Amino acid sequence: MCGIVGAIAHRVVTPVLLEGLRRLEYRGYDSAGLAVLDDSAQLQRVRRKGKIRELEKALETSLVDGKVGIAHTRWATHGVPSERNAHPHICRESVAVVHNGIIENHDDLRKELRQKGYDFESETDTEVIVHQIHGFLEEGLSLFEAVKETCKVLEGAYAIGVISINEPKRLIAARHGSPLVVGLGESENFIASDVFALVGETQRFIFLDDGDIADLSTEAVDIYDRHGNPVQRPVHETKLAADAVERGEYRHYMQKEIHEQPVAIEKTLDGRIRAGKVLDAAFGPYAEKAFDHIKSVQIVACGTSYHAGMVARYWMESIAGLPCSVEVASEFRYRKNVVPPGTLFVSISQSGETADTLAALKEAKKLGYAHTLAICNVPESSIVRESESTLMTRAGPEVGVASTKAFTTQLTALLLLVAALGKRNGLPPEQEARIVKELESLPEQIERVLLLEDEIQQWAERFGDKRHALYLGRGAHYPVAMEGALKLKEISYIHAEAYPSGELKHGPLALIDAEMPVVAVAPNNELLEKLKSNLQEVQARGGELYVFADVRVPMESAPGVNLLRVAETEEIVAPIVYTVPLQMLAYHVALIKGTDVDQPRNLAKSVTVE
Repeated sequence: MCGIVGAIAHRVVTPVLLEGLRRLEYRGYDSAGLAVLDDSAQLQRVRRKGKIRELEKALETSLVDGKVGIAHTRWATHGVPSERNAHPHICRESVAVVHNGIIENHDDLRKELRQKGYDFESETDTEVIVHQIHGFLEEGLSLFEAVKETCKVLEGAYAIGVISINEPKRLIAARHGSPLVVGLGESENFIASDVFALVGETQRFIFLDDGDIADLSTEAVDIYDRHGNPVQRPVHETKLAADAVERGEYRHYMQKEIHEQPVAIEKTLDGRIRAGKVLDAAFGPYAEKAFDHIKSVQIVACGTSYHAGMVARYWMESIAGLPCSVEVASEFRYRKNVVPPGTLFVSISQSGETADTLAALKEAKKLGYAHTLAICNVPESSIVRESESTLMTRAGPEVGVASTKAFTTQLTALLLLVAALGKRNGLPPEQEARIVKELESLPEQIERVLLLEDEIQQWAERFGDKRHALYLGRGAHYPVAMEGALKLKEISYIHAEAYPSGELKHGPLALIDAEMPVVAVAPNNELLEKLKSNLQEVQARGGELYVFADVRVPMESAPGVNLLRVAETEEIVAPIVYTVPLQMLAYHVALIKGTDVDQPRNLAKSVTVE
């Protein structure tokens, strides 16, 4: 879960590396560093603990210029955040490496390398890579061959960039299990762990496959597959604008991304619904025939995407009439699975590189699921390429670590899937038309919710001194409550839990007092009276309630009951609509707490390690 940038050019690349790191800081921000080969073909390196700005300050007083270089922003897996654990790592002033991923056999390699006389300065798994490469160089291998041989002994996941004083006009890159792209310029070429890092330099990219090794010079990019055979990978032109990841008028990326949700949902729906119908073509050329034979659905995801899957389970069974299971990817892949015939395997991931979800998808393909479908925000990501069919969410870049528009567009995409499968399982045309109508109204409904921000901000002020919070929901709104609790804990560091409100009497009521705010969502549905009874249990025990309620719900504000009215919302799309005020509440509580909203401690955006 780190950011990699590399460049080889006829110009000084230090500014390119720094700008790339700034754009990738959402992937890791506990330390950063860069290394370049200067005009004398000597390695120059600067590293700093903390965010990119600390590295920038150091570079103001250090002359580190070169035309070949690599850079890195880190999210710690092995070793505490510190300068000595920061990348790039160097061996004997001759080889430098940056790395994303986890080398699982690093302990064994470390012992072997120590026996060969190599000293280790860091606690990282990465340092075994640079020493291993150096060892092969000492045997007379070229830099490319040294990297290739090193990759053969590595176990685990990695994306690496390598430079060496031995061959100062080459930049070598390799990937296995962690994303890495090559950017193509005019007499200059680049590598990065994300397209976002390089959109200011080029619009042309090659997405390396697992096992690929790339040999870059200023004039060429040569790619070899895991067997050492030269291969041609397709060149893709991104439509992403260089300013697509700028904050603009907003204070934080998260706030910007909350307000982008109406447009993001419009884009997700565009061209996928017409005349009251969901178009099968939205799911790709193979889906229409495959969907005809689907008898059940298995959803696998992590974090926020898992919550989206949990909402979809309610929809899938109540609307489409299909059995649906939802599982955390890291659990799914480590248990024995029984695959019911005709089961559609759905993987959900914002980045398309979530390590556990990707591994679960690969396992599912071996297990013989009837069809695989990815719901994802990043074209050409690993999960998209591994799946038979895809439904892109079109949310655009999401930089804030706490996911917002990715979640609501995932829910939108999942509701499209529910309708597509449902009409094959007896869903009446008028019900499909109703779903489509409600989806079309979603952007306007969310715009109305965004108008509540000032009132939500006033609520947030009452959370400033709280250490715990409880979120409640029923039915499809229980996972919405889970997502609301996750947002609060992610960015405000308030411990928050979510429960189905019917579970209160089975334990959580013991926690209720005036110091634990209880947040509930109260849409106007068949479970409303049950929910109201549960809320009265909280009120009777001196708890302070904060309820987001449909305007039609017969509830009134009272001592201990704070009520905020949400515009009339149909039950089909209510889970999407009620997510938005919970996002805004978390955002404004985090502002009051003074935390780092976009880059919360210990977290990173794209979870590319297990």
